[in-house]
Amino acid sequence: MQRTQSPVLSRLARLNPTAVFLAVLALMLVGLFAPGPAGGVLLLALAGGLVWLMSVTWPVQAPATRILRLVMLTLLITVALAKLMVG
Repeated sequence: MQRTQSPVLSRLARLNPTAVFLAVLALMLVGLFAPGPAGGVLLLALAGGLVWLMSVTWPVQAPATRILRLVMLTLLITVALAKLMVG
């Protein structure tokens, strides 16, 4: 049974990887340096997008890649929640 690719994934596949990396890096830096809850909410929004992307690409990833992505996602969520608690 063949799954058809969603329009969102097709559009994401056409994006320039360097531009996507720089945009996510900028979003993360703004979230890290934004004061208190605003930064935490921004980081949680980024984490939500990453959770969606990971859930879609999970079947095609190697086990080592899955573990690394889960560790990085856990760190991102931990920092986001810490910013929410401190703010």
